[in-house]
Amino acid sequence: MSDIKRTGGCSCNQFRYECGVDFIFAAFCHCRHCQQSSGSGSAAFFAVQRDSFLIAAGNTKSYAYIGDSGLKVRRHFCPDCGSPLYTEAEAAPDLFFVRAPSLDFPSPIKPQVKPQMHIYCDSSQAWDRPNDPLPKFGKMPD
Repeated sequence: MSDIKRTGGCSCNQFRYECGVDFIFAAFCHCRHCQQSSGSGSAAFFAVQRDSFLIAAGNTKSYAYIGDSGLKVRRHFCPDCGSPLYTEAEAAPDLFFVRAPSLDFPSPIKPQVKPQMHIYCDSSQAWDRPNDPLPKFGKMPD
């Protein structure tokens, strides 16, 4: 991993991570799982290479479900405070999908986390429809 990295963790700081600053992409997800785990209409996340993500302290709890791909998706969260942290998907085994709010500094550090799209808009709630100029996809784009 490069010397340049981002740090983050959960609300209670029992879980800490470091990851590279090179994002594969960032997005807002409107799927029901993201809605339920975030307590909101969507969840902001960024994707990083799996090998650039390092657990610095603590452990997560996780749960798994079958995604649209027919493959397993595993969501990790802090067992103490419940903060959602990252997701692993068998459909994208080289990536971790990290919740943007878990970063220590999600905006001031360059490059900023700037979502480039909305995904799973078919599941978006009437009270939280995306209305910005970003591209919108009904499911996961190809």
